Amino acid sequence: MSGPTPTAAAGTKVPELDPEASSAPAEKAKSELVGRSPGQLIWMRLKRDRTAKICAAIVFAYFAVAALAPVISKLYGKDPYTLYGQDQGLLDMFNFPIEPYGGISSEHWFGIEPNLGRDVFMQLIYGMRTSLYMSLVVTVFIVIIGVLLGLTMGFFGGKVDYWLSRLSDFLLAFPSQLFFIAFMPVAVALFVAPEDETPTYIRAIAITLVLTFLGWMGLARLIRATAMSLREREFIEAAKISGASNWRIIRKELLPNIISPVIVQGTLMLPANLLSVAFLSFVGVGFVEPTPDWGRMFSIAGDIYKEDPTYMFFPGIAMVVFVVTFNLLGDSIRDAFDPKAGR
Repeated sequence: MSGPTPTAAAGTKVPELDPEASSAPAEKAKSELVGRSPGQLIWMRLKRDRTAKICAAIVFAYFAVAALAPVISKLYGKDPYTLYGQDQGLLDMFNFPIEPYGGISSEHWFGIEPNLGRDVFMQLIYGMRTSLYMSLVVTVFIVIIGVLLGLTMGFFGGKVDYWLSRLSDFLLAFPSQLFFIAFMPVAVALFVAPEDETPTYIRAIAITLVLTFLGWMGLARLIRATAMSLREREFIEAAKISGASNWRIIRKELLPNIISPVIVQGTLMLPANLLSVAFLSFVGVGFVEPTPDWGRMFSIAGDIYKEDPTYMFFPGIAMVVFVVTFNLLGDSIRDAFDPKAGR
């Protein structure tokens, strides 16, 4: 018969079990498991995304420069309306800058405008202010109308959903760009007689009305689909059984659950609206002289690009950088809200 099996080899010490030492890592790991809200998780993902941080900094810089345009004008010593080329003799007999590269100099950093001779840097800064904040206002109105109508269609259903859906189908059938051009004079005529000069704020209102009128349908359809899937959930049924009103259910139950798609779609719509605002000015039905605007700068550049290609360079670079950066920021925000959606 064999002897008892040894518990340890000769010369080997069996470590003593310390209950406190063994439980310490488990308690430490347990203390590190802290619950986080969905908003905190989204913020953590955004902070880890280098692209999101860089794009957010660039977008913030654009809006800050646009907001501080009057301050920059005072520090720079020039404004977007003075005809420096004509007043100081900086244009040749064909009304183009005498100096090379569009008149770029220490006095005029981005050169001067052909024909009138205004400072391009100030035109760009104030045009940025016009385009950015107009697109922001249009986006806010589209989001408000799209969310309200989308929730109404998705929650109530029935005839309300049917008629609002048919209205959105009808508006989606319009060719948007042609309708923008055709309807802008009509919208302006609602406020000002055709023989009177149209103030800038009237044009801003008309642009907002036209772009909002044909811009809410896509977001409304998205919110409608989300609301239709949510209205059958248990928490909505519980709210109905408890006697909550429809307005309270929409405000307290549905609206918090659609914030994610609204934010994502809003960030993706803003650069598109900026291009639409610039397009209206480019074709001559948006902002006109002497209001600085990126679209109007592109319109001028399209007429003189052969003689002065430098004039298109700075507004073109500024618009491309903003649109690409904001689209990348929108993609990062979408990925932060939905990590399963790979970039």
